[in-house]
Amino acid sequence: MGRIFTLDEARVLMPQVKATTEPVYTLAASLAEELSQAEDAKDETRAEALRERLQVLVQSWQQSMNDLEAEVKGLWLVDFDSGDGYWCWAYPEEDLGHWHSYEGGFCSRVPADQRPGVQA
Repeated sequence: MGRIFTLDEARVLMPQVKATTEPVYTLAASLAEELSQAEDAKDETRAEALRERLQVLVQSWQQSMNDLEAEVKGLWLVDFDSGDGYWCWAYPEEDLGHWHSYEGGFCSRVPADQRPGVQA
C-alpha cells in the first residue's frame, strides 16, 4: 500500500508537480505537432523517431510523479491517495481542489470540500 495523504500534505507537493508537468506538457504538444506533420508528409522514419521521443518524455514524467508518491491516472492527470479515495489534479488546474472515490474516477470528481464525510 502506498502513502496516504491529507489534502494539505498533497498540496505541499503541487508546486513540484506543476513545475515538472508544465514544461513536459509544452514539449509533448510540440512533438505531437511535429509528429502529425511527419505523418502527413509520410515521413515514417521521422514519425517513428518522434513517437519514441514522446514515449520517453511521458515515461520520464510518469516516473517523476511516482517519485513524489503520486499516482498517474492518465496524461497530465495525477491522484494522491486520501485513504478513502483520491485527491485529483489535472493539468492545467491551478490547485489540487478535487476528490473522487476509488471506484469513481475523474468523471465523478467533487470539490475537495464536498468530499463525503467532510463536515463544513
